[in-house]
Amino acid sequence: MSMPRTELSAGMYRIEAEVAATQESRMTGLMQRRSMPPNQGMLFVFTQPQRHCMWMKNTLLPLSVAFLDDEGRILNVEDMQPQTEDNHCAARPARFALEMNLGWFQQRGIKPGLKVGGVDRLAGVAR
Repeated sequence: MSMPRTELSAGMYRIEAEVAATQESRMTGLMQRRSMPPNQGMLFVFTQPQRHCMWMKNTLLPLSVAFLDDEGRILNVEDMQPQTEDNHCAARPARFALEMNLGWFQQRGIKPGLKVGGVDRLAGVAR
């Protein structure tokens, strides 16, 4: 499945993200992928802010997910192990979730409270 791409920023870091804005693309996510370049990720755009949860069924890559509010501010970051069905949930209602390679946020000192640039223009694309 080919998904649209967008450029985001987290502090001084540039991210090229695939955009999962439909129910089908959100359900598929990064399943079956064997690798992902260092500054690429996937941005999940939800129709409504809720305490969304992610899991790793059929996902082969270890990932970290940052849950973001309506403005793109990071609420919390969770590390996720491949091929598990553990729920990793937003600490508060989230509008977006940004998946990156495991440890990406921690290695760059990116923590809750930081605003991810570029997500605000995508709020209306979810369906």
